[in-house]
Amino acid sequence: MRGQTMHRAIGLSAVSFFLLGACTGNSPGGGPADFFRPGAVWLDTEGNPINAHGGGVLFQDGVYYWYGEIKSGETRLPEKNKSWTGTRVQAGGVSCYSSTDLMHWRNEGVALAAVADDPGHDLYAGKVIERPKVVYNESTRQYVMWMHIDSEDYSAARAGVAVSDNPVGLYEYRGSIRPDGSMSRDMTLFRDEDGRAYLVYASENNATLHISLLAPDYLSPSGTFVRAFENRSREAPAVFKHRGRYFIVSSGCTGWDPNEAEYAVADSMLGVWTVRNNPCLGPDREKTFFSQSTFVLPVAGVPGAFIFMADRWNKLNLPDSRYVWLPLKIQGDTLSIAWRDSWDLSVFKK
Repeated sequence: MRGQTMHRAIGLSAVSFFLLGACTGNSPGGGPADFFRPGAVWLDTEGNPINAHGGGVLFQDGVYYWYGEIKSGETRLPEKNKSWTGTRVQAGGVSCYSSTDLMHWRNEGVALAAVADDPGHDLYAGKVIERPKVVYNESTRQYVMWMHIDSEDYSAARAGVAVSDNPVGLYEYRGSIRPDGSMSRDMTLFRDEDGRAYLVYASENNATLHISLLAPDYLSPSGTFVRAFENRSREAPAVFKHRGRYFIVSSGCTGWDPNEAEYAVADSMLGVWTVRNNPCLGPDREKTFFSQSTFVLPVAGVPGAFIFMADRWNKLNLPDSRYVWLPLKIQGDTLSIAWRDSWDLSVFKK
């Protein structure tokens, strides 16, 4: 079974090789050369569009694993969601793709399956399974996935957790909670260098972000958390660390419609966060290039190299939502994300 097979690492030297220039094969845009083409249809190694929306990436043993929402079928607008045009498709579960070069992605199948026949189950196809993120716990030797779990009208506002002994799954669902007794919608995971992991989620009707330290096994909150960006209505958080400083890139709350990104910086995850400005540069910067943040990916073996991952949502046809990946540059505490029609990893050598 493909979803149960783990592909062995080829090492950091392979990642460094791809920094030297473009390689041969199919491109994310379907053309003859290998470049990231933000907003274009991105094909997997079998020639099918990658289906991993609202996703995040885990790097483990020389392999990148991209997890995301499976979106397929008809896009519809439930009656309860009409006030904010909250279109939906049936929840398809969580997909997993693997890569050693960040351009060519192999479909590893369904990492966490939706449930078709139990409307009371968190993973029922008629509910919400969004923004899956995975971290590895070295002590328990488990891969831990957290995700946004919700009712179709987004009133449940919960966070779900699943575990696996294998990065590609299958993941065993453990249930959902309101972390620290609080509402939880858009979320992300961040594992620090000291092994501590944090759940970062939009709470209080999306008015305030909560940053929650997880228990040592990463399966539940520890009880320690902070409220950040109070009453600023930020969602879609993406967290990363560089030279001892912590950064959060987020979006405003405008449903499926794009808005202006914003970033903040802190000396610790549970510390005081200083809001800066919009890191995007170029045309359509005020709309985050018509996309929304989902993750910031460190390029393995290349200090200071980060990729800004975002989704270009198509609210009228959600399965045709696209991916916008762009290089993120850091100078001191200043972030910049400039639009590029196409690019490859050699930009990090300049």
